[in-house]
Amino acid sequence: MRVAVNLAGQQVAHDQLIPCIESALKQAQLNPEYLALEVTESFIIRQPEVSIGKLTYLRDLGISLAMDDFGTGYSSLSYLKRLPVEKLKIDRSFIKDIGIDKSDESIIMATVAMCQSLELGIIAEGVETPQQLEFMTALGCYCVQGYYYSKPLPADELYDFVCERNQVSEPTDT
Repeated sequence: MRVAVNLAGQQVAHDQLIPCIESALKQAQLNPEYLALEVTESFIIRQPEVSIGKLTYLRDLGISLAMDDFGTGYSSLSYLKRLPVEKLKIDRSFIKDIGIDKSDESIIMATVAMCQSLELGIIAEGVETPQQLEFMTALGCYCVQGYYYSKPLPADELYDFVCERNQVSEPTDT
């Protein structure tokens, strides 16, 4: 299972980011393909010279990269095509008004269409209702997160939640 970790802009800018991630992967004996890093749009756009090289290196290691909070900052579509991200996350501020605000729905539809055209994955943040889920899946966005499925869980409860959802049996010593 891939685990996503949010990175603050200050962490991306830090000189030890790459050695720290490489060390953590090695210590945990984790294949990089099981790690996803999420970086906020505002930091990437404000400091592309700091971000692009590091993020490209991490992507080349096999780590998945997503731009978090897309659409809430000063989006620059010219940077979007240069960034090594594989996914955009539509901010929950747009999702919460599905069925209420046609402007937010239009922004979501345009973002999904753009991502599909650029062959970027898309994640809807803050999905809480069946109506929000239906709207997103009708657009072809099948990766959602939010209270519709679960509140945030501690690690020990997460394992049980995933096993129940996937009907995976507990590991045995046999």
